[in-house]
Amino acid sequence: MSGHLILLNLIGGIALLLWGTQMVQTGILRGYGGEMRSAIARISGRPVLSVATGTFASMILQSATATALLLCTFASRGLIALPEGLALMLGADLGTTLVVQALSFNLKFLIPILLLAGVITARFGDGRPKQVARMLVGFALILVALGMIVAASDPLRDSLRIAQILLWLSSDAILAVITGALLTWLMHSSVAFVLFVISLTTAGIIALPFALLLVLGANLGAGMIPLGLTLHSPLAARRVLWGNLIFRASGMLAALALITPITTWIGTLGGDSARQVAHFHTLFNAALVLIFLPLTGIVARKLETLMPDHDNAKNHHRLDLLDPTLHDRPALALNAATRALMQLSDKVELMLREAILTFLDRDEKRIQYVASLEEEVDVEQEEIKLYLARQMQHGLDAKQSAQVLELVLFTTNLEHIGDIIDKGLLRLASKRQRQDLHFSEAGWADIQAFHHVVSEQMQLAMTVFVSRDVDQARDLVTRKDWLRGEELKATERHFDRLREGKRETIETSALHLDVLRDLKRINAHLTTVAYPVLEPAGVLRGSRLKAVPSPDKASKGRAYKAG
Repeated sequence: MSGHLILLNLIGGIALLLWGTQMVQTGILRGYGGEMRSAIARISGRPVLSVATGTFASMILQSATATALLLCTFASRGLIALPEGLALMLGADLGTTLVVQALSFNLKFLIPILLLAGVITARFGDGRPKQVARMLVGFALILVALGMIVAASDPLRDSLRIAQILLWLSSDAILAVITGALLTWLMHSSVAFVLFVISLTTAGIIALPFALLLVLGANLGAGMIPLGLTLHSPLAARRVLWGNLIFRASGMLAALALITPITTWIGTLGGDSARQVAHFHTLFNAALVLIFLPLTGIVARKLETLMPDHDNAKNHHRLDLLDPTLHDRPALALNAATRALMQLSDKVELMLREAILTFLDRDEKRIQYVASLEEEVDVEQEEIKLYLARQMQHGLDAKQSAQVLELVLFTTNLEHIGDIIDKGLLRLASKRQRQDLHFSEAGWADIQAFHHVVSEQMQLAMTVFVSRDVDQARDLVTRKDWLRGEELKATERHFDRLREGKRETIETSALHLDVLRDLKRINAHLTTVAYPVLEPAGVLRGSRLKAVPSPDKASKGRAYKAG
């Protein structure tokens, strides 16, 4: 195979690895985000469990880089503390060495099984089945990608020119390590490069001392790979990767200074030279775990000093509210979480107000602004939930536990509303702009009126959450039923205009109905805040309100009939 084809296959394998990792990451976050948060909360302050988690994840993904990319998501969202992240990466590095040890097993048979299982699972509909399918296919793509990378490096094993170059490099230990690091970075897989070294050793092309130097370089290069892929990631994520690189580089320098006695000792372990290379790779990373695991806290503090946060003022006041020193005083901690949640709800309300205006714009500036707000909402709601999860570990009475549950539920519903705005309304607005579509005057009036009521519901929901007023909670649920009827009326008017053959109505029919649907979904999430208030008051029947006299707002056209 020619050199440019080898390079093309390597690049293709790297691209597929990143895509497969992204699929697994998305599937895990969307389908099992809650469980992941709980699992991460359990490893807080438990470094040994963090190492075990990283080892298992790296073995499943067959790549420390893939594990690092997944970890970056949690670190950037504040879901994992820096010491635990460093411990998890130590475990991930160890896990890749076990993959090398286990490569006598052919895992290619899993690829069609995973793909078939993914396609079948996707047929079960949206929600978790869809995310499980995404994960299965993502795992299959990772295996395919790693196979492509290893296969692309196979022709190099038979290249005499490469062998001659490697023999020349063996005369300089530092240059040998640098070469191993660069080739590992080029392959974007320490597993692939170590297998390449083992192949050359087995063929007798390179001696054991030189092979061990290349493996040291592979470990250094493996620490550089995720850093290059996360240059624009949040600082919290990059701290973990820099810490991991420091561990690897420190271990490499120590092993390099002792390479002669290490080579002699490795030779006494028995087995052929290939097995000795694999053993060295595993033992080196096991030593890193034993040496640096007790130091993760110290290294974390140093990294936070050397790489301080430069967040904007918005993030500062939010983080100040979620004061970790209040965990020993539950009442104050829950009050802090409530205030942070109200700030979050203000941001979601702003998103809702701005979203409707995007349907009038001719460019995507406002769409991009609202989308940036949604990213902030994602980060903030994760931090609030993590704060509450940690608070639950400090002991709460029954009333406080119920308050935590309400806070988590409201936070979750605000997150869902942000997702509906971002993935629903904003995409519809962008579609309208791209296709230069225009609602009919009557259709746009219906949408505006519907949006106005939902905006009022947003304000009412926030009031109910704070005041816990039963009458206002009843009104919130009453208006949900009334709004359902208004949607049906607006839909009927829309079909009347379709029958009349109005051009704007025909062109925007799907758009119009999707906007109404998304606004109704937002209202449904808002209404849930009323149920914890109404249930203790005894005014619910199952999931519906009991029959009551005509509501005070009946004069405004919101008459209610019990279901």
